[in-house]
Amino acid sequence: MMVLACLVAAAGALAYAVWIEPRWIEVTRHRVIAPVSAPITLAHLTDLHTTRMGPRERRLLALLDRHAPDVIVITGDTVSTNGRPEQCRAFLSRLRAPLGVWAVRGNWESLKPTTNDRAFYESLNIRLLMNESAAVRSDLWLAGLDDSIFGSSDAAAALAGIPAAAATIALFHAPADFPAVAGKCALALAGHAHGGQIGIPGLRRWWLPRGCGSFIAGWYAQGGSRLYVSRGIGTSMLPIRFGARPELALMTLQPSETL
Repeated sequence: MMVLACLVAAAGALAYAVWIEPRWIEVTRHRVIAPVSAPITLAHLTDLHTTRMGPRERRLLALLDRHAPDVIVITGDTVSTNGRPEQCRAFLSRLRAPLGVWAVRGNWESLKPTTNDRAFYESLNIRLLMNESAAVRSDLWLAGLDDSIFGSSDAAAALAGIPAAAATIALFHAPADFPAVAGKCALALAGHAHGGQIGIPGLRRWWLPRGCGSFIAGWYAQGGSRLYVSRGIGTSMLPIRFGARPELALMTLQPSETL
């Protein structure tokens, strides 16, 4: 009887990890004090690993429509491990935000680039930042780092030219890049680790790719800067999640007097 019960439990856990949790997107909400003139909300997407417009992609689009962020930022690995950038077009073409959609490359975009990455994103009305910065509005700038695993990340170039009084958000894929920008931005956003993707209580997260360092999921602080590592949306290597639900993170930046 005990063996049968264990087998049933194992089968149930596997079914949950394959069919339920990977599609069960959690919306997390966060507030960050920053030198902005008025509140602004960003939707942070990462590690989509998409190859088609499937149930998970449609659910994510519905959530974005519901929450209507001012800005959408993507911190890499939109493409799947076995996919091609063009397969992401159907999903990416549906992204809209009043202050734009912005992206940086992840390790899979670096390994499988298009003929012209910038032109590919521009055709989708997405601004690709590769070791450069840009103003979302006068008081808020994004500094986008290229992928540091297979690309050519340059934090100094990404942060150059940003007005001292502006709030800066650094975008990069691998969270181990955080020390390179710590102390030079109000907020940093990354992904890559998938929250470990498979988490069994009491056991070490087994799926942690190179480039994570000690940053797995959630909030970290260093040098006066804060880093948020999202669990991301998709899966890699194995199409399962357990104890690491996919995540849409909503970041609201507020001046201190509005709190």
